[in-house]
Amino acid sequence: LGRTLKKWQKTILAYFDTGGASNGGTEAVNGLIELGRRIARGFRNLENYRLRMLLIGGGLDASTHTQL
Repeated sequence: LGRTLKKWQKTILAYFDTGGASNGGTEAVNGLIELGRRIARGFRNLENYRLRMLLIGGGLDASTHTQL
């Protein structure tokens, strides 16, 4: 445990220096977009793909947007 804490000391202390800020939100959106990318394989139209990523990244329910 001691070696692990020493190894990660700068990173752990940086968390407190930034007021607890993290990139967790960004990573969550990236994960959703990656999931959407896997699901959207086969989209032939780049605009449809772009709109799908915006729907997924924005947290909208695609079933309510029937015209996309």
